[in-house]
Amino acid sequence: MFSTFSFSRWWGIIIKEFLQLKRDRVTFAMMIGIPIIQLTLFGFAINTDPKHLPTAVITYDKSEFTRSIVSAMQTSQYYAINTQYTTPSEAQEALKKGEVLFILTIPSDFTKKLLRGEKPSLLLEADATDPVTVSTALLSMEGIATQVAKKDLTGSLSALSNQKKPFDVRVHRLYNPNGINQYNIIPGLMGTLMTMTLTMMTALAITRERERGTMENLLATPAKPLEIMTGKIIPYVFIGLLQATLILCASYFVFNVPFNGSILLAYGVALLFIAVNLTIGITISSLAQNMLQALQLTIFYFLPSIMLSGFMFPFSGMPAWAQHVGELLPLTYFNRLIRGVVLKGNDLPTLWPNIWPLMLICLVMMILAVKFYKKTLD
Repeated sequence: MFSTFSFSRWWGIIIKEFLQLKRDRVTFAMMIGIPIIQLTLFGFAINTDPKHLPTAVITYDKSEFTRSIVSAMQTSQYYAINTQYTTPSEAQEALKKGEVLFILTIPSDFTKKLLRGEKPSLLLEADATDPVTVSTALLSMEGIATQVAKKDLTGSLSALSNQKKPFDVRVHRLYNPNGINQYNIIPGLMGTLMTMTLTMMTALAITRERERGTMENLLATPAKPLEIMTGKIIPYVFIGLLQATLILCASYFVFNVPFNGSILLAYGVALLFIAVNLTIGITISSLAQNMLQALQLTIFYFLPSIMLSGFMFPFSGMPAWAQHVGELLPLTYFNRLIRGVVLKGNDLPTLWPNIWPLMLICLVMMILAVKFYKKTLD
């Protein structure tokens, strides 16, 4: 066998493969690009200990003690204090929308009770839909309370600082009081699975026609590009709705995830997200020259989606540049929408800030798909 081995033929095959790689630039770019993306995401963007989390402070008692508490929270770097909310209703609405993750309420008689040694309480409400995001910050509050007591309760008040707890911080974990990870993961899994399957299936739609030789027949018909695109998308809409139904049923009946919102609203946001993924897939299908390229582009899109959308890792823990990238991904908005409906019971006006970006992405992707499909008619 080795006696008939020809090094010249072997070297010719090697040269041929290098030339093939040179011609197939998409494959070569994927081989270089995907490791770079993984290194960048895992090295710089992923952080399981998020800090500078948006926090609303509602204070009815402005004294040196309450100012020290707020200052200590800010110094801990876990809390980014936002004082623009002046009423509890405004702060609660911001919490439901995800604009803040914590609400600290300081009662009007806090300082008075503290000086009397009556151990007053602060109320810290947390959006616990993602337990990983808020857990470390909540644990830090005990140390913050101890730090403030040692700093401010001095001199004639030193007897108060010697108490085990001069004041309490009562923590209310809203929407997921027991910190169950399934409550956060299962709704987010719906968007992840639909992103992977629907985008991949439609990404192969046109390239499959091209490789099977049926593209010429399709081009010979009087059908317009928009008609072809939407016609290829519609059957997959029903598949996406079936996937959404299976996941919603499994989350409620198998994993005991509470459903606090409107089922019609849940299907509405799921339908919009399905349309977005299908238009992205059909755009990839118009761009790719073959099925291999379509699969590679789908992976290239899916990888940052799963890592930067807040599904696997806390969105608030990412650096600003990674959050900006995440804001361009449909999965980021869908995670907020479906968790808002399922866990928080949000209504349409509360969800709207995350709905219109999906509508815009869907429109842009359909325009791009039609544009690039027209180029194939030349």
